[in-house]
Amino acid sequence: MVPADAALLSLLALKLLRKERLSHIDDHNVDEGLGLFAGLNVLPKKSFATDYSYRTQRRQQEKLLGSWVKKLSPILLPEAKAFSLDFHPIPYRGEEALLENHYIPCRGQACPSVQTFFAQAHEKQVFCYANANLTRDEQTKEVIRFVDYWKDLTGQNPEWLYFDSKLTKYSELSELNSRQVYFVTIRRRGPAILKRLEQTAANEWTSATIDIPKRRNKRISYLDESVRLDDYEGALRQIAVTGLGREQPTLFLTNHPEASPRDVIMNYARRNGIEDGLGTNVNFFHMDNLSSEVRLNVDLDVTLTVIANSCYRWLASTLKGFGHAKPKQLSRKFIETSGMVELLPNRTLRVAFDRRCHNPILREAALDKERYPIPWLNGARIEFTYQ
Repeated sequence: MVPADAALLSLLALKLLRKERLSHIDDHNVDEGLGLFAGLNVLPKKSFATDYSYRTQRRQQEKLLGSWVKKLSPILLPEAKAFSLDFHPIPYRGEEALLENHYIPCRGQACPSVQTFFAQAHEKQVFCYANANLTRDEQTKEVIRFVDYWKDLTGQNPEWLYFDSKLTKYSELSELNSRQVYFVTIRRRGPAILKRLEQTAANEWTSATIDIPKRRNKRISYLDESVRLDDYEGALRQIAVTGLGREQPTLFLTNHPEASPRDVIMNYARRNGIEDGLGTNVNFFHMDNLSSEVRLNVDLDVTLTVIANSCYRWLASTLKGFGHAKPKQLSRKFIETSGMVELLPNRTLRVAFDRRCHNPILREAALDKERYPIPWLNGARIEFTYQ
C-alpha cells in the first residue's frame, strides 16, 4: 500500500513536470528518480493516482495548504499584509454535468464550470490560498473565509485586500470594515453616477501622475468623495478616476480614511499580478484541464497547483538573476536536466548533474548547502555534484 505522503508527492511530481492528466503518470513508470522523489521505487499506476485523488476532503486540503503556507511564509511571504483576490472558472468540456454556469472570458459566454477562488500575496505574488469547493451561493462569502483562514494561520487579519467588483457584496465589505481590514475594490458604474460626474466642475478634479514603469496612461485626474451604499454601515471613500485608458471614469472604493488616492490607484493596478499568476497556472500547470466534474477532486488539483507554483517561486528566488523568471523558463533551463542519482551508505543522496550551460547558476545557489534531512526517505540528506 502506498502511504499518503508518497501518494501526494506522486501527484505533486506530475504538477512540477506540467503533466496535463493523471493518466499521463504512466509516462514515468520506469523513472526511478521520480519514484525516489515520492519515497517509492517507481511512481504508482494511474488507477491508484486517480483513486487516491477522490479520497480527500476540503478540510484536508485546507490543512495541507495551511501547513505549507505556514512553513513557506518566512521564506517567500515575510510580513505579508496585502493580498489580491480573484475568481477563476475552470470550464468543463465533457458530457452533460450538474455544474453551474460561469462566464468564461476566453469563450465570451457562460458555460458549465467549476468556480475557483485564489488569494495571492500582493507584493511577492505568491499564491497562499485556493478553494474550488464552491457553489454560486457561497461565492460572496469566500473573502471572509480567507480572512478567517489567514487569522487562524498567523494570528492576525490581513491588512489590505484588493479585488474587483464581482467578488463580493456590499454587506461583506461592511463585515471587512468591522474587522478593521482595509480594502480597495471597483464600483460598478450606473447611469446616475456617470451623469453626476459629468456635471462636476473641472476645478474639483485633481491631477496626478502614476509612475508605474511601462504603463501607457500615466496622467490621470481623480475626484475623492464620501458615499453611502446600501447594506454598508457608514460611509465609504469613492475615488473617481479618468485617464486610465477607458472612456468612462473608474470608481475605486476603499475604507481607508487617509491613504492617498494616488497610492490607492497604484496599489490596485498591481493587482494585475494575480491575473498574470492565474495565466501562468493555466498555461504551465494546465489548471484548465479539469480533472473531474467533482468539485472536491478539483479542489485537490488546485491545491497541488498552488504548492507547485510556490516551489517554482522559491526556486526563482534562490537563483541569481532569475527572480522574475516564469515556471516555463525555470523548467526548461534547470528542471529538464539529466543526471545520475546515487544512494550512498551514509544516507546521502548524491545527485550528479550532466554538463549543461546553466549548471554554474545552480552551483552558485548551493541549494544543498543546508542539507536538511528528508523525512519520507528515512532522514537521507541530498548533495549535488556537477561535471
